[in-house]
Amino acid sequence: MHTTSVGASTLFVGVDVHKESHTAVGLTAFGDKIFEVTISDRASAFASLVAQANAAADQENLTARFGLEDVHSWGERLASFLCEAGQTVVAVAPVLVERARKRATHPEKNDSLDARGVAEVMIQRIDTLPAYTVTEESRRAKHVRELSLDREWMVKERARLKNQLHVLLYRIHTSGYQAMFKSPFARKALRHWLRSVPKNAEPVVVRRMKRAVRRLLDLRDEIAELENELAMLLVENKSTLPTLSGCGVVIAAEIIGEIGDIARFRSPGALAKYAGCAPREHSSGKTIRWRKTRAGNRRLNRAFHRMALSQISRSGNSAAKHYFEKKIREGKTKAQALVCLRRHLVNVVWMMLKHQTEFRYPQKMA
Repeated sequence: MHTTSVGASTLFVGVDVHKESHTAVGLTAFGDKIFEVTISDRASAFASLVAQANAAADQENLTARFGLEDVHSWGERLASFLCEAGQTVVAVAPVLVERARKRATHPEKNDSLDARGVAEVMIQRIDTLPAYTVTEESRRAKHVRELSLDREWMVKERARLKNQLHVLLYRIHTSGYQAMFKSPFARKALRHWLRSVPKNAEPVVVRRMKRAVRRLLDLRDEIAELENELAMLLVENKSTLPTLSGCGVVIAAEIIGEIGDIARFRSPGALAKYAGCAPREHSSGKTIRWRKTRAGNRRLNRAFHRMALSQISRSGNSAAKHYFEKKIREGKTKAQALVCLRRHLVNVVWMMLKHQTEFRYPQKMA
């Protein structure tokens, strides 16, 4: 088991979080259980957990360090309390706990075993787990992320309703409805579907269609309202990302929301690894290979991918196009060249967030 000088003097407190209760297990660096407790989701219970953990650590001449599987949802209040109380808190990815469980001889699951699994991951990866911090930057990013997710869910609902409405309009107007408007989902078209209904249409189908149309009209306004609110937040936070080619309000909000405080990442390479934009080595003997990875934050990865596509589009950035074409001339496929451009954009975003600078359009990318 991997231990360091820091790990040998640490009591690893793994916490399995839930909506109404949290289970904590404290382990030494050698895997010996020191204490276990289940608390409610209240501030008084949080204070009791800190007191118990510190008391158990003092008895063993250790320093308590907390690890949470979830620091964004049910565990956010506990993580913030621990951080503000001066405790060291790290975020443990659920996939790491699940991976360790699957390798066990008897992969059983309960709250106690999950909390222990979190602590064991902390022991093995003490030097690599990201620390949870509460800063003004992370608070602002959290608000941006929440609004961005709200918009994303509404866009998905809008797509589902559009698919449903295609079927309903066909049943009411037959295939001719598609030729009546350039887009059957434009505001003018949606209002027309509410007013103009053939007399022979089935009443149940008409009512279903009208409900879908009214919800689509509401979603148009709600999505526009969210986008305006996101734009205002970015201005209030003095974000410079929208000055980057291909990075509008929506993509900028996704990037800021997922990154949080840029101080978490010591270098562009660390951010690239977090975003899944850093290639993974797959070498053997004299053969050196690098492959794409599906690891990392997929939402952040998607934002960089969309920005890269926008930069090489017809209305994109000439420097990005030159860089893309250069990689193709070097023998890379278009997909590989796009991966290279995406990785280059990580460097640009890291520098812009780190130094709060606007994007300057270069003649060529290195």
